[in-house]
Amino acid sequence: MKKRITSIILLLAIITVTFGLAGCSKAEGKESDDKTIVVGAGITPHAEILEQVKDVLAQEGYTLEIVEYNDYVLPNTALNDGELDANYFQHQPYLDDFNQENKTNMVSAASIHFEPFGIYAGKTSSISDLAEGAKVAIPNDTSNEARALLLLEAQGLITLKKDAGLTATVLDIEENPLNLEIEEIEAAQIARALSDVDIACINGNYAIQGGLSVSDALAVESADSLAASTYANILAVNAGHENDEKIQALVKALQSEEVRKFIQDNYDGAVVPVF
Repeated sequence: MKKRITSIILLLAIITVTFGLAGCSKAEGKESDDKTIVVGAGITPHAEILEQVKDVLAQEGYTLEIVEYNDYVLPNTALNDGELDANYFQHQPYLDDFNQENKTNMVSAASIHFEPFGIYAGKTSSISDLAEGAKVAIPNDTSNEARALLLLEAQGLITLKKDAGLTATVLDIEENPLNLEIEEIEAAQIARALSDVDIACINGNYAIQGGLSVSDALAVESADSLAASTYANILAVNAGHENDEKIQALVKALQSEEVRKFIQDNYDGAVVPVF
């Protein structure tokens, strides 16, 4: 009987040690995982800006993994599903719309830069040369559509209903003297469609990808306008993670003087730091 009890005690000790080691291994794995920051990003300029902070983060023990996207939906879906720690491609109004439409709960951890929205020439070389029924391409997502319409209104091409504001759609166009034909196109595709329309309203990042320069735009948002603060591109995370150590390390790196200089030196006014 005594021998049997001794055997049981020995077995329990082995089990305890085994699970203890497993627990340590799991904890160590979690600690290691916390040193990796996976960020979904637009190709230009977001991923390029993130590349500038890899070495800084590495010095602090973090590995930055950048996953590039060329649309406005997948990076939010991936963040919500836990495939990413953060994403960097959108402004707050777009995130607000996405959260509302998809019942998600993502928030901004920091504002990084502003991309002036521009009107670019397609078949027609200037705004004053636009003819009756000219075709105008604008983004088809809610927040960027409103932004495009407000820019068109600022150029005197249309008049929107008084309270349309940041939720304006083509249904809010009250006056359209030239009977402009407004074509709603997915934001990432507008630069490619430029030759098929007279003018187009294009997001700064997609203009850059399309080989366009802000200096070529027929009209742009002012860097000190309401749009600059409203449409600042943000680092987004799932709610509750904005104060995580690794997210704060990333924010600090992105809002550095080195990143400010990189932006100012490389984007010719198409990207403007807001920190």
